Amino acid sequence: MLPDNIRDKVVVITGASSGLGEASARMLGALGAVVVLGARRQPRIDALAAELQAAGGRALALRTDVTDAAQVQALVDAAAARYGRVDVMINNAGVMPHSLLERRRLDDWNRMIDVNIRGVLHGIAAVLPLMRERKSGHIINVSSVAGHKVRPGSAVYAATKHAVRVISEGLRMEVKPYRIRTTVISPGAVATELPSSITEPDVAHNVRKLYELAVGADSFARAVVYAMSQPDDVDINEILYRPTAQEL
Repeated sequence: MLPDNIRDKVVVITGASSGLGEASARMLGALGAVVVLGARRQPRIDALAAELQAAGGRALALRTDVTDAAQVQALVDAAAARYGRVDVMINNAGVMPHSLLERRRLDDWNRMIDVNIRGVLHGIAAVLPLMRERKSGHIINVSSVAGHKVRPGSAVYAATKHAVRVISEGLRMEVKPYRIRTTVISPGAVATELPSSITEPDVAHNVRKLYELAVGADSFARAVVYAMSQPDDVDINEILYRPTAQEL
């Protein structure tokens, strides 16, 4: 069932240069989807697109900073121009510079708000008119276990990821007349580059300890495949998962 329901779907993925986005692109490409890759690191997504094409897949890469609404719109427009439509939008780009609030890392806070919240909103804004017109589509937003639980040092990050859940629920209710599906995926500790964005050494040390039990990014890709592979009349709205050993 999975290849038949995923094959030929046009999937736009932000944050596709590594981690969750890269793993999803590889898995969806192997199942016959068309993947359109957006990320700031152009060489990384160019190499990934070339790899997928060499394996017989279809892929397009375009440098995209999700904090710039015009760049996200250009990514979606390029996908629609090349392939005629966008079936799935995966708003995946995110950063996680944890710090204690008393340290007043305003630049880090603003960066998380810009990438983790505004980036998701820019993706929704770019793709929603196309999906409304076709009365078909699927928007997948990436939250986190931190969107469900908060711990010292994660307050702002947790707030941004909770915001993704709130936005996704509002979106779910608003798009019902257009038969658009919505999914929010909240991973726990997954082996990605996210911990490397932490600027405070002591906080980074604690997070690295947590991530010693991290599972591979293909765990997220499988969640994406599960949500996408359902029949069109089934809407998987939320997936929360952790490594089996993760307590938080």
